[in-house]
Amino acid sequence: RNPFIVGASGYTANVDRIRELEQAGAGALVTASLFEEQIQYESYRLQEDLSRFDNLSQEVVDVFPQLKHAGAKEHLMWVRRTKEAVRIPVIASLNAVKADTWVRYAQELQDSGADALELNFYATPSDARSGAAEIEKEQLAIIRAVVKKVKVPVSVKLSPFYTNPLHFLKALDQEGVRGFVLFNRLFQPDLDAEREANRYNHSLSAEGEHLAALRFTALAYGNLEGDLCASGGIFTAADAAKLLLAGAACLQVVSALYRNKIAYLGTMVRELDAWLQARGYRDLDACRGRLSAGKNSDPGFYRRAQYVKNLLRADYSD
Repeated sequence: RNPFIVGASGYTANVDRIRELEQAGAGALVTASLFEEQIQYESYRLQEDLSRFDNLSQEVVDVFPQLKHAGAKEHLMWVRRTKEAVRIPVIASLNAVKADTWVRYAQELQDSGADALELNFYATPSDARSGAAEIEKEQLAIIRAVVKKVKVPVSVKLSPFYTNPLHFLKALDQEGVRGFVLFNRLFQPDLDAEREANRYNHSLSAEGEHLAALRFTALAYGNLEGDLCASGGIFTAADAAKLLLAGAACLQVVSALYRNKIAYLGTMVRELDAWLQARGYRDLDACRGRLSAGKNSDPGFYRRAQYVKNLLRADYSD
């Protein structure tokens, strides 16, 4: 339909809004994530509710209050309703920790009707004992187990903080991952100095934030069997066009919709179509990857990490 995918967010947590997203032109959507913390919390809550009735007779238990579905059942039922409500592809997002949770709920989400899965991978080590190789080995084992158990395509949404993202992308590709979302926008803890307390922020992506995804999309393009999806800081059709030229197959947008409302998605779709037509591109494939690392006229353009020309010309005299 088009390359715009609405990423996991509050917009994709409500069936009515999901219908609006489809009408506005979304090519696909990623459901609001199922978190392991949510699974555990709901499970503990059910156990506590049940324990209140341990010593009651069966007659009294017959008036047992209406409980929410245990664990993630409510979320899974919601995914099924979402799939039934729209015609565009529904990608189920999973954000787990334990290996068995990844595998079990990947299967559950597939069985709930999801067309594909998006696994949110990140690592926030709290000590110096776990090295990069060990963390990546654990994540690859999880992917291997998930891909073995499900039939729908599996994508992975990665953080930008791997020692060598390109090496890890290749390893994931070899395990059968069919989509790579660059990059996951992680929660950053903050502190309130006045109150001397934790501060919980939820901020939108910033303009220009897509440039990290642009660099690694361009470097990875042509080297993977799976598709590359750019995410983060995509606010205009021009941003989308740049990422397509770098090699992206699709684009996830969220912050642009929070800033400009759902109808703006249609504007982005129309403006990207106009850009393609103005340049004579018959379809997205015709422009995809034209400025990737392997095709760029400047071979070192994406490999530079410093402003080389500016550094060479800088005047350091007092």
